[in-house]
Amino acid sequence: MAYRIFTDASADISEDLMRDVPPVDMIPMEVILDGEEHLFGPGGDLEVKSFYERQRAGKFASTSAINPEAYRKAFVPVLQAGEDILHVGLTQGLSSTFSTCCLVMDELREEFPERKIIAVEPYCASVGLGMLIHEMSRKKAEGMTIEELAAWVEENRLHICHWFTVDIFDHLKHGGRVSAAAAAIGTVLQIKPLLHIEADGTLKVIAKPRGRKQAIRQQMGYMKDNWKREMGNLVLIGHGDDQEACDQLKAAVLAEYPDADVRTAYIGALIGAHTGPGMLALIHWGEKR
Repeated sequence: MAYRIFTDASADISEDLMRDVPPVDMIPMEVILDGEEHLFGPGGDLEVKSFYERQRAGKFASTSAINPEAYRKAFVPVLQAGEDILHVGLTQGLSSTFSTCCLVMDELREEFPERKIIAVEPYCASVGLGMLIHEMSRKKAEGMTIEELAAWVEENRLHICHWFTVDIFDHLKHGGRVSAAAAAIGTVLQIKPLLHIEADGTLKVIAKPRGRKQAIRQQMGYMKDNWKREMGNLVLIGHGDDQEACDQLKAAVLAEYPDADVRTAYIGALIGAHTGPGMLALIHWGEKR
């Protein structure tokens, strides 16, 4: 039976990442930038580079969960066309979006009892979710059924490791994620907080390297300890409009692992709203989170 893979605009994918797999359906999300409402994702009016340019100019952003009607608008035509739906979206540890999706899907199952409508929480975010989407698309193309793919996601989602570094504290402070005092000290000491997505999908600071070079060394150290290469040699680097840092991390990965399939993607406005420009992420298959 035909089915479609859905995600939301918090999944940061790129042409580079998805060049060898079929596209998936993405639901746009709202971003409020300097008091103005924008839509980020397919059909939206906010481009990632202009978003970071405005952040660098001192503008701050916030995000909103997808409303139920937006889910219905995306899902109903697919169900009416006789196709099933498998959705993976921003994890509940970071947003209420996924729980809203589940409520809408409960209603749609009553309206379309003959259709298979499945949501799986990915416990991933940003380019980590993007990497999961890439693998899902590949396995769907290889012939996995919707039930098989949903089970595969549940079995393997915690093998996607996320190592994020944040370049500046302004946006973390603005969003209340760090205090003004901590932000001031971190800025003076040039600390680049290293964050990790925990098994429950929440963010946790695991180290406080000083400077970009030390941050990259620590990211590489975690990768060396955890990379599960038998699951695949795909490695994804995400960046908040900092191509130089992206290139540095890519060079570090290839110097250590010349056979790695290293791809890159922007960290989009949904995560970038809270982390600001210059964020750098390293995503790979791992034995454990």
